[in-house]
Amino acid sequence: MKFIKNHLMFILPLMAILLGIEFYLVFERTTGTYEQGLKEDYSMLVVTQKPVKLETLKALNSHISTIRPIKREQIVSKVTKGLDKKGSKEILKSLPYFYDVGLDAYLDTKALGEIKKDLEKDKRVKKVETFRSSYGSSYRLFRFVKLILNIFIVFMGVVSLFLIIKQMEIWKYEHRQRMQVMEIFGAPLMLRSGVLFKIAIVDAIFATLMTAGLFFYAKLIWAPQSGINIIVANQEKLFRMTDMGILLVAALLIVIIAVYSVVFSARGVEE
Repeated sequence: MKFIKNHLMFILPLMAILLGIEFYLVFERTTGTYEQGLKEDYSMLVVTQKPVKLETLKALNSHISTIRPIKREQIVSKVTKGLDKKGSKEILKSLPYFYDVGLDAYLDTKALGEIKKDLEKDKRVKKVETFRSSYGSSYRLFRFVKLILNIFIVFMGVVSLFLIIKQMEIWKYEHRQRMQVMEIFGAPLMLRSGVLFKIAIVDAIFATLMTAGLFFYAKLIWAPQSGINIIVANQEKLFRMTDMGILLVAALLIVIIAVYSVVFSARGVEE
C-alpha cells in the first residue's frame, strides 16, 4: 500500500503538469481555428473617391489581405425609391466607392488604429470605419480568457513540481544507504542517482500514458457525445500523436530537473 501511495504521490502531480501542457496545446489549436474565424468574419469599411485595387491598399498597410467592392447600385436603390431613373443616375455619380476590407491576422485595437491612419493618409480615401468598439470588446475577452488559462496552468505546474521534488526527497531518503555506499567507493553523481532516475522515469512513462489515455477517451468517446458545437467541430484537435512525444519529453525533463534539484540541494548522503 505504501509502495502504491509513494508512486501515486509522484505520478499525480506529474500528470497535473502534463494535463496542463496538453490543455495548452489543445486550447491553442482550437482557439487558432476560432481566431481564424474571427479574422475572416471581420472587415472594415473603406470609402474612396475613386475606384481602388487591392495592391493600392496593401501598399498603404501590409495587413490588408482582401478587398470586396460594395455595389453602389444597391445603396442607390434603397435611398431613391420614388425617384425617376435620371435622379437615380445623378445620385449614383455623386456617390463615393465603398469597400469591405479584410485583414491577414486577428489584430488588437491599437493595430486597427494604425491601419486606419495609414489608409487615411491617402487622398483617395475619404473615410475608414473600423468598428473598434464591438471588435475591441470581443478581442479583449478572447485575450483575457487565454491569459487566465495560461496563469492557471503555470501556477498548477509550479505547485505540482514542488510536490514532485518533495516525493523525490522521500525516495532519496529511502535509498540513502545504497547511495552512501556508492559515494564511499567513489561512484560519480549520475551513477549514485541512477536509482532515483530509474524510479522516476518509469513513473514518468506511466504518467504520460495515463494523460494520453484521458485525451484519447475525450477525443474518441466523450467529444462526439458532448453536444458542444466547438468541441464536436474540433474533435480531431483534442489529441494528436505528436502530443505523445511532447508529453513524454516534458515528463522526462521534469524528472531530470527534480532529481538534480534534490541531489544538488544536499551534496553527499546524510547519515
